Amino acid sequence: MKIFKLLTFVSVLAFILYSFTTVVQEKWIVPEKYVNMKNPTDPKADLNIGKSLYDKHCKSCHGKEGYGDGPKANEMKGDLGDFSSAEYQKQTDGELFYKTSFGRDDMPEFTKKMPDDEDRWLIVNYMRTLKE
Repeated sequence: MKIFKLLTFVSVLAFILYSFTTVVQEKWIVPEKYVNMKNPTDPKADLNIGKSLYDKHCKSCHGKEGYGDGPKANEMKGDLGDFSSAEYQKQTDGELFYKTSFGRDDMPEFTKKMPDDEDRWLIVNYMRTLKE
């Protein structure tokens, strides 16, 4: 009986630890080349295009206001971020461009869906407008 209790306890503990480790994401490392990359677009120009692209490609997961609460958010395993937060907004445009372009885990790569770099830069500009 003691062995059964011990095995049950160890199994539950293992499950809890596994669940915890799958929730915590690894830090997203952005190559230095992108961290320091300058945004070639005017952040005040073409915001409507950036919003339209965001609505088409990003809103379903990241939500209308960028809170990570879109209709598909519950299907995702990782943290979708809060684009309005100071922590998110302190990233460089290059970091956001890299993440938007190449993705990871549930975040898809958008270089094929949007092969024009300018489109992804316009989305970065639009995401900047979502800060609180």
